[in-house]
Amino acid sequence: MSLPPDLSSLLAPLEDLARRAGVVIMEVYNSDFTVRDKTDSSPVTLADEKAEAIILPGLAALTPGIPVVAEESVAAGRIPEIGSGPFWLVDPVDGTKEFIKRNGEFTVNIGLIRDGVPVLGVVLAPARAELWSGTGTTAFKEDAQGRRPIACRPIPPSGAVVMTSRSHREPEALDKWMARYPGASLGFAGSSLKFCLVAEGAADLYPRFGPTSEWDIAAASAVLLAAGGSVTTFDGRPMAYGKAPKFLNPDFIARGRG
Repeated sequence: MSLPPDLSSLLAPLEDLARRAGVVIMEVYNSDFTVRDKTDSSPVTLADEKAEAIILPGLAALTPGIPVVAEESVAAGRIPEIGSGPFWLVDPVDGTKEFIKRNGEFTVNIGLIRDGVPVLGVVLAPARAELWSGTGTTAFKEDAQGRRPIACRPIPPSGAVVMTSRSHREPEALDKWMARYPGASLGFAGSSLKFCLVAEGAADLYPRFGPTSEWDIAAASAVLLAAGGSVTTFDGRPMAYGKAPKFLNPDFIARGRG
């Protein structure tokens, strides 16, 4: 279970893999698809399953022997032993509720964890034709304007932009937390797009109150870290990964610079 010494060599094939998943996702998105409930009552569609069926063998070919923890596989009871080595976290369609609403704010998330830290990630928003990726200290965004490096902006002393979820909000906790940021404004986005907006300097903070899974945030966290941001618990500890067998996260804050 070894990785290449230069993780940036994985970016291009990983981006291509996300795009391939995006093609089948959009085929379902543009069809008269049905929605089912999983055992935890969360929704799932054929897009989740078809995308994961592309991503898993793609990762196995790209990094043989590296375990993959993927949302739909875990839901089906297929949880690999991750040990102490690197592993992948995959959410084939993050933001299934946004997918069902057909608002375009859903993503493909593929993130690599090493030593408990997200070290490489790709986030694709197929309906928006936008892609973010990053590793080390370099992050990128690709869209209709081309490919370019991105970086977090310094959090302003007043007027910060705070992101929150369209479908998973805790308004009382959020309002109380925002009181510490004078003149802050609220932005709304689905899925891991909130992290990506902080990473590209379009927003400053994303506090999350409520449950998430590691595969929801790993890829976008890697992009954010590469762009100069951070993801910590509310008591300031870096977010830890590999919390088997449920892979659940505590509440957290994603931040830009400062």
